[in-house]
Amino acid sequence: MAAELHPRSGKLVGLSNSNRTAHRNQPVQEFNHGLVLSREPLRDRDVFTVRIDKKVNSWSGSIEIGVTALDPAALDFPSSATGLKGGSWIVSGCSVLKDGRSVLEEYGRDLDQLGEGDHVGIQRDGRGELHLWVNGQDCGSAASGLPPRLWAVVDLYGKCTQVTVISCEPPPEGGGEEEREEVDVDEGLFDVFNNAIVSLNSSPPGGGGGVPGIGLGGMMTNDALLFHEKCGTLIKLSNNNKTAERRRPLDEFNNGVVMTNRPLRHNEMFEIRIDKLVDKWSGSIEIGVTTHNPNNLDYPATMTNLRSGTIMMSGCGILTNGKGTRREYCEFSLDELQEGDHIGLMRKASGALHFYINGIDQGVAAAQTPAVVYGVVDLYGMAVKVTIVHNHNHSDRLRRNNAIMRALSPDVGRPRTALSLTPDAQDRLLFHPNCGQKAAIISEGRTALRPHATDDFNHGVVLSSRPLRSNEVFQVRIDKMVDKWAGSIEIGVTTHNPAYLQLPSTMTNLRSGTWMMTGNGVMHNGTTILDEYGHNLDRLKAGDTVGVVRKDDGSLHFFVNGVPQGPAAWNVPPSVYAVVDLYGQAAQATIMDDMADLPPLPDDISEGQTALSPSSPCSITGGSAANDLRFHHLHGANAVITNGGRTALRQNCRSEFNDAIVISNRCLRDGELFEIVIQKMVDRWSGSIEAGVTAIRPEDLEFPNTMTDIDYDTWMLSGTAIMQDGNTMRNNYGCDLDSLTTGSRIGMMRSATGDLHYYINGVDQGVACTGLPPEVYAVIDLYGQCVQVSITSSSGPLDNSLCTSNITEKSFPIQSPVAGVAHRLHSKHGKNVVLLGDGCQAVRVGGYAHGIVFSAKELKTDELFEVKINEVDEQWSGSLRIGLTTLQPPDLPSCPLSGLSPSLTQLRTKVTWLLVGSEVRRNGVLQRQNYGCSLDRLTVGNRVGVKRCGDDTMHILIDGEDMGPAATAVAKNVYAVLDLYGKVTAASIVSSTVLEDTESVKAPSLSSDSCSEVEEDNTPVRWSNEPALPTIMTFMENHGKNIQLSNQNLTASRVCSYNQGLLVTAQPLPRQQLFQVCFQIDRLNPSWTSSLSLGVIGHSPDRLNFPSTACCLKRSAWLLQRDSVFHNSLKICENYGPNLDTCPEGTVLGLLVDNSSCLHLYVNGMDQGVAAQDIPSPCYLFIDLYGQCEQVTIVMNDVPAVGADSVETRCQGDMEKADMVDGIKESVCWTPPPEVNPNKTCEYQALCSRFKDLLTLPDGYFNEDAKYNLCYCESCHKLRGDEAYYKRGEPPRDYALPFGWCRFALRIKPHCEVSNAFKKWHIAYHGTSVAALRRALDHSQLLSGTSLRLAPGGYGEPEENSAPDREIPRVQLSPTMRYSGLEVFAPKVRFRDPRSHRCHQAQVGFQVCVRPGSYKVGPQSLGASEPLDQRFSNSEIEWITKEKGGTLLYGLLVRVE
Repeated sequence: MAAELHPRSGKLVGLSNSNRTAHRNQPVQEFNHGLVLSREPLRDRDVFTVRIDKKVNSWSGSIEIGVTALDPAALDFPSSATGLKGGSWIVSGCSVLKDGRSVLEEYGRDLDQLGEGDHVGIQRDGRGELHLWVNGQDCGSAASGLPPRLWAVVDLYGKCTQVTVISCEPPPEGGGEEEREEVDVDEGLFDVFNNAIVSLNSSPPGGGGGVPGIGLGGMMTNDALLFHEKCGTLIKLSNNNKTAERRRPLDEFNNGVVMTNRPLRHNEMFEIRIDKLVDKWSGSIEIGVTTHNPNNLDYPATMTNLRSGTIMMSGCGILTNGKGTRREYCEFSLDELQEGDHIGLMRKASGALHFYINGIDQGVAAAQTPAVVYGVVDLYGMAVKVTIVHNHNHSDRLRRNNAIMRALSPDVGRPRTALSLTPDAQDRLLFHPNCGQKAAIISEGRTALRPHATDDFNHGVVLSSRPLRSNEVFQVRIDKMVDKWAGSIEIGVTTHNPAYLQLPSTMTNLRSGTWMMTGNGVMHNGTTILDEYGHNLDRLKAGDTVGVVRKDDGSLHFFVNGVPQGPAAWNVPPSVYAVVDLYGQAAQATIMDDMADLPPLPDDISEGQTALSPSSPCSITGGSAANDLRFHHLHGANAVITNGGRTALRQNCRSEFNDAIVISNRCLRDGELFEIVIQKMVDRWSGSIEAGVTAIRPEDLEFPNTMTDIDYDTWMLSGTAIMQDGNTMRNNYGCDLDSLTTGSRIGMMRSATGDLHYYINGVDQGVACTGLPPEVYAVIDLYGQCVQVSITSSSGPLDNSLCTSNITEKSFPIQSPVAGVAHRLHSKHGKNVVLLGDGCQAVRVGGYAHGIVFSAKELKTDELFEVKINEVDEQWSGSLRIGLTTLQPPDLPSCPLSGLSPSLTQLRTKVTWLLVGSEVRRNGVLQRQNYGCSLDRLTVGNRVGVKRCGDDTMHILIDGEDMGPAATAVAKNVYAVLDLYGKVTAASIVSSTVLEDTESVKAPSLSSDSCSEVEEDNTPVRWSNEPALPTIMTFMENHGKNIQLSNQNLTASRVCSYNQGLLVTAQPLPRQQLFQVCFQIDRLNPSWTSSLSLGVIGHSPDRLNFPSTACCLKRSAWLLQRDSVFHNSLKICENYGPNLDTCPEGTVLGLLVDNSSCLHLYVNGMDQGVAAQDIPSPCYLFIDLYGQCEQVTIVMNDVPAVGADSVETRCQGDMEKADMVDGIKESVCWTPPPEVNPNKTCEYQALCSRFKDLLTLPDGYFNEDAKYNLCYCESCHKLRGDEAYYKRGEPPRDYALPFGWCRFALRIKPHCEVSNAFKKWHIAYHGTSVAALRRALDHSQLLSGTSLRLAPGGYGEPEENSAPDREIPRVQLSPTMRYSGLEVFAPKVRFRDPRSHRCHQAQVGFQVCVRPGSYKVGPQSLGASEPLDQRFSNSEIEWITKEKGGTLLYGLLVRVE
């Protein structure tokens, strides 16, 4: 048989060398269509052998080889060999497939691992069995029962781009023994063990391919690499010891060590797959090798504790015998890997140890590894479950990227004309194949995507394949977005050649030769050069386009939806490459040009944030048939048209209730019915759908907020009222649109006589009005509760008799949302509870307590668990309680649970967040007062729900109304918990497991906008750059006599005295609209005290007689003054929010009245909770410019308050925008934006700073950036919204914020040296004396000499001449400054303030990082009987460490009295 290839082949294949060599065209742009077959059928025993000539690294997967019964002369070549049917056997990776289906896993050598120069052959032997040959070695039988007439198949797939046929002849006698004679016997045995997994019947007696003396049959089945039966105390083995899982993963983070059942062989890959992670602990899986035999090893809690014979990869570093030998071993960190990722290791024959992450060799980790080592896996922290991947078969994981690419590529699976390699085509702008590590290029280089966009938010940088020419526009369309991260697409240019560029995680990190548009600003080399440049890219949606061009004059211009945004930069050099950063929400983009049709948008474009922007040029433009009724492509700002123009929906349906008018694409004909079906509604707003007709052409219509605002040529039905040109013509029409529900149909028809008829569910409601002009368009206003409608198949002409009998019989598909599976209650519950209705109803049958019930399953993110109150018993006080808990009901004993706490407030075995009345509690400890509507007011029929949001906050919903974030830092694995307490005796579930409102757009997290001690809470109000209502809030001309208005009545100033500064808004405050003011103290008069106060009044201010101060308002007035709330001049609440008298310049204050008539105060965009209830409607906002405050300005459009988009101005350091959305593991320092930085005017911080200056400490000890200095006085920490306690370290441990102190950040070691300390160490405090400060700072840590020692009289400084044996070389620490800040530890010193010349007393201390395990927790040493801190027991409040280097100074603390 001739060793040649058939002339017919895949469409990207080129043949040469007399048809003996095949190469794949465009190897870096296409990964498939590289199929070739042998010229003639194979003869028995002939091995058709090819040599791999070339490979590229752009793809995963590699050569595939096999046989087929299909004649190549008549074959319709598929895109890859796995697509061959009709009798085809293909070896792909380590798998054998027959007609595309896997018949044998983990066979032979992994073809994906072969390199250039390796030989691969395929053979059908005389018994009809298929054999694979690799480098002259037979891998054994792969399949049997093959037909006699077969052609060899080779697929130049993925990395493999060129092969050459080298022979087609029977193998030499001996099966390749000659080649193995030169190999060392031991090494040859290892190769066979590693590379030949042979079944029991794989090799005939005397067959080739074996090693003398070794019986291959069944060899590997008894010697497979498994986990050893002896393992860590919490490990459970399964799956024939191939899977290891750590028990109690939410309670324990270590004792999860497992080892292999035998030593690793030379060049043997030990690879595992991560099956399960929990998002609770810091740190994750660790892997490595050890010389210890598992049979004799006393397993440690974690392998890094072992001090001999062990090499482990932990994070991104290498630890040898527990000590770090390489801190930055590779780019990957094991702590950042996700479920499904693979980790492997191999000890080479040379002794070098290599680690592999998802199949990528990370290089040499250790040069000299002992010859006999066992594989070790430590299921630590987040890592819970792993499985051994035998025979280093990571081809499945490597191929899944290509599978995603095939699925997303519009070209795969359909016929395509041959590529035209014309000069124009070759010169097209495409994406360069070298892209970010989380990005992929498909569609011949025209489309870029992040395949795992919901898992990663960055590493999505792609560049153009060639430099841009002058005046050449590079434009991309956003194809797909994900509603998870903050931030979105970024675009720009760079001078860097993509072929040689080490791509950063995000392009704004590049510090040379780069110009990027990000958000609505422009950055050059990572520095902002324009703050407010153009349209905000973070607000774009799928279908929108962005572009960039460098003009002849060197200026750079950007385009959004084809609209030029103006010059962004000048003197940009020529020969720059275009850059697109698929960041945050942006998941896929396609280059737009005129050379080919664009691929269609993904099918889910209507979901969530992927809906088209109103200004998008790619919006659907109506139906294909001219006579088919559709919605017009012009519509209201909040409307979206999908489904080929047949469906309309209102985006942001829970934050926007209007601006969603849609209109028919043509005029209605006489007697023609235009009918829609309501597909979705939300129980949030008043009012609902409005329908009618208009004679205004869509092109001439300036879409108003609601259609009833139009004052000409428009007829609408609103509720039961017929309105013409905005005026009511008649009431009590035959139907009420506000009463319609999901599934209801509404139709409109103009008769030949000019009468307008409405139809409800096919029934004619009679003549609504007469005298309509002949050409009218149907109009639908998606208002209030109505969110989505679709045109039905009933739309069309009716007969002139207006008969409706046929209409009512017509049916149509209603694609309403899936109702989902109802939630259930868990079978474990309180002893007084009985479950009814298949677990959907709970009844308390006795007493007033023991009524705790749990959800049957853990709640998913944003999954609402809601119940309705069925019965109440007024003889009891108290009411239902609801919340979230980390307690696992399956771990509880069987019912009845006499041991379960009587009430939720006493449930403290696990962390529980709950709402009791209007108080939020954590493990029974009060966290927040006056939150939302009190649960004690609820009665039969009211609904209460709870959910855990994606920003780790708990939200409570009452009758469908979100009360806002109740608690922060909520764990991910939580159950809903309910307490049928007091008067509430029965409740039933009304929610289901399907998430509601999937198409609504989530407001960006506040933590995207400001860095805090932890991430901030989301607020329930979404603030938009576009006003939610047409009303512009202004100040009223009637005001206090010392007030002067300016700036179109948006700015008010007090021109004299300290009072008579009362002013009121001219418009009432709408419900659910946030009104904000930004007040600026232009000058401070030291003779005045106090400052601004604000509130609402419940009557019209037109005839208000303005008193001298707001305190004198005594009729229907609610006032917020200092930190108290007053109603009609009577105090009703204390300690509410921050003290308004201490708010500095630039502070943004806001008031909001929610749908439950509750008043909320917002400070810098943060909701301070409910200040007052039962606020009347309408109400007007008033402000009193009193004392120090002399000027305020209304800011309705420019302040990024609640969910604003100005992200880049808020966070410091290297913190990324998207990193702040899905939760950050560690605390970061908070600093307000420059315009509201309290450092400017906080007198306490200024006083502490002056005392620090008196200490004459060198500036080199302190961080140069003053933004990391934090004041924890009452006003400052309330302005930031700090909680009292946080967690830090590994394992996490609580610490208290040092309220009352001021912290000055210390300069610490470079980030690479302290990253583990900052993330994994605990936070504690150390009180010290002023005299000991300098010595501690000189050594950058606390020393035993600086600590206090125990003397007969208590604690004191060590005397200079004290005996050495009296000193106790230890350091005293505490997790709270309420202990370490006591005077016995931090002696007070007296000083005179150089500014005020007043005398004060001051104390000092340190905030420190403490290495876990380096200290002992013990009781307090002062003999105090009362608790010193509510969170920490007196028996655990003192930490003692004796280890040098166990502490790291983080901040200097100062307190002044």
